[in-house]
Amino acid sequence: MDLLQVHNGKIVNGRGQEVRLRGTCVGGWMNMENFINGYPGAEHALRAQMAEALGPDKAHFFFERLLDYFFSEDDIAFMKSRGATVVRLPLNYRHFESDDQPFTYRESGFARLEQVVNWCAKHELYVILDMHAVQGNQNTDWHSDNASRHALFWQHPHFQERWVALWERLAERFKGNATIAGYNVMNEPQTGDPRGRLNRMNEPQWEKINALYRRIVKAIRAVDPEHIIILEGDNFSSRFAQLDAPFADNLVYSSHNYTRPGFGPGAYPSAEWNREWQEATFLAHEGTQFMQKYNVPLWVGEFGSPYNGPAAEVPDRMRALDDQISVFEQYQVHWTTWTYKDVGVMGWVYLNPESEYIQRVKSSLEAKRLLNSDFWMGWLPSTPAKEIVHNLAHEIVETIGDEDITVTGIERYLIQATMAKYIGALLQIPYVKLFKGLSEAELDRILQSFAFKNCLVHPQLDAVLSQYLM
Repeated sequence: MDLLQVHNGKIVNGRGQEVRLRGTCVGGWMNMENFINGYPGAEHALRAQMAEALGPDKAHFFFERLLDYFFSEDDIAFMKSRGATVVRLPLNYRHFESDDQPFTYRESGFARLEQVVNWCAKHELYVILDMHAVQGNQNTDWHSDNASRHALFWQHPHFQERWVALWERLAERFKGNATIAGYNVMNEPQTGDPRGRLNRMNEPQWEKINALYRRIVKAIRAVDPEHIIILEGDNFSSRFAQLDAPFADNLVYSSHNYTRPGFGPGAYPSAEWNREWQEATFLAHEGTQFMQKYNVPLWVGEFGSPYNGPAAEVPDRMRALDDQISVFEQYQVHWTTWTYKDVGVMGWVYLNPESEYIQRVKSSLEAKRLLNSDFWMGWLPSTPAKEIVHNLAHEIVETIGDEDITVTGIERYLIQATMAKYIGALLQIPYVKLFKGLSEAELDRILQSFAFKNCLVHPQLDAVLSQYLM
């Protein structure tokens, strides 16, 4: 494997040959997510609840075994067998540093990450390191391990200092390592006023993000002058219009391109949604326009289609995904799907519905569905709880009577802050009790449900991906 570089708008190897990065993201591993792993609420809150219910030692055992089984060499071998050239590893800063001991680093997190990078080297699979959850939270959503909806990273220099310092440590550990394709320094930044999710004021703070991007590139380059550094657009990787023009060598830019046809409801293709629509939407994306304006590589770091909605619509969702990837291939952009493994939502690989873990948490999964506490799964059919929130949003807008306050924005906020954050935290209480009183041997057996050998490959999704990876 060669250390990858950027040359004339292409990612190339040491011989100057173009390398196309195609693969998937391993969400739910070193950054857990509720809809992926099948628990409610935010990861760090769940860990605290587990420690209280099971005791610190047994809770630590639980999460270590989950990490062991969720992503192993068997998973890497499977990806490589299907033709993937890269895997993106989302990371939570809490594996490397704790809030009560800032700037003090946990060797266990680095060691686990290095083990997986070594396995990827063995199988000749490139790795993108993705800081998915940063100190202070870079956005309001669950996937930055945010339990409060406050994105404090952008307001407090302390969090920014810790982010830079952690990347300096990672760069020191991986400099010269040819298995690392690049450093994805921050997932889905959101600098705009979070009230923009309530009204129309969510314009990015371009000066702030540009300054921090220049700072992090300079800091990494001082330690590791060679690796590619990947910068995402603002507003969840959708806004690029006023990002600084490329200001250093070996920069790659990343957009996230989730689209309506991939989620539905609705037939695909149709008069409204078809391949021409997919191409036009891709070309209209600010990330695509940034790539074309500056002749820089674009990597679509996340996109995907769920299959846990109405069964009759699964073929539509897969056809939409197929056309979307064909557009990426037409314009020669790099891509990684979201996500590799989950409990049966949109994972390339998913837990067997008859597995001991799924059977044990079945009541929790149903409660999450009924109370609409997984913010991501808005495509699922409505429930009474969702209808209550919808009606409340209408009542609020009608009472306030201001044109800048919208039903969509209010409803989104209520679902996120009330259902996902607050009710999600309440649902953690019965979830952790499902594991209380179990021995380490019993916990280990249950968590083996996440091991590749015990999981299933989604046949329709696998068929779509394989034709582009092989």
